[in-house]
Amino acid sequence: MRGAHPRVVLGLHRSRHERRLLTGALDLGVTSIDTSTNYLGFRSHTVLARTVGDLLPRLTVSTKVGYFPGPERAEHSLEPVRLYEAVEQAARDLGREPDLVFLHNPEHSLRDTGGPGREALAQGCAALDDAASKGLCGAWGLSSWDPSPLVDLVDPTTPRPSVLMTRAGLLVGVRTLDAVDALIAAWGLASGSVWGMSPFGGSMADPVWDRVDPRTFLRNGDGFSRTQAVFRAAYCLPQVGTLAVGTDDPAHLAELLDALAAEADGRMIHQYRALLRERPSGQPV
Repeated sequence: MRGAHPRVVLGLHRSRHERRLLTGALDLGVTSIDTSTNYLGFRSHTVLARTVGDLLPRLTVSTKVGYFPGPERAEHSLEPVRLYEAVEQAARDLGREPDLVFLHNPEHSLRDTGGPGREALAQGCAALDDAASKGLCGAWGLSSWDPSPLVDLVDPTTPRPSVLMTRAGLLVGVRTLDAVDALIAAWGLASGSVWGMSPFGGSMADPVWDRVDPRTFLRNGDGFSRTQAVFRAAYCLPQVGTLAVGTDDPAHLAELLDALAAEADGRMIHQYRALLRERPSGQPV
């Protein structure tokens, strides 16, 4: 067994939730998993309890609330009572209190900036803060796919999350990177309290990885694969202390863990952010 890898969390967004994946992750030293109430068709928590319930005490479990089943499709809500009850339900379905609960993509309910949006965000955060204070979860955080709409809604009265999670990696645009930096500053978060997700921007099968060699962003990157380079560089765009990454293959997870031995080239990362800023769209090529 390898030593623990606290900087890597196994994400279950597209996972089949198979037992062999969780046992394989534990064998590799990965002891944290990240899921959500709406994953696996709103069945993630109950499936985990059924298939790996005996392993859950050995794992640090984070989950998310904010999406709810609707008559035709999932709906999003920041209504405090619904969020609080969702945390309660998550604990019941998992058979244990989650270690961390994220407010999931609050921007989906915040179409407008200003007073109403600021109040809705604050109330949603307060609901999770209340749930954590009452022992329904170990701590709470905020997970946002597009944090830009949140920047103008955070003020000194907004409850402070323990963790901020957002997209990370070479395919993240400068608008998102700047928004993350602004939220980190507004909440006074340390880098260890910031998580990244979706480091591959969807898939390594994206044609962009045939045009760009991501090993450019590593010092002495010749000994690593392109996949490993993309993963390692994601810790720097934005600066995060933990990455949540999804896979159904323990061998792929092992390859990513080996990438932690690589050293990112800070100068190249800085130049890359500068180039993004110069592009009219602010987006990668």
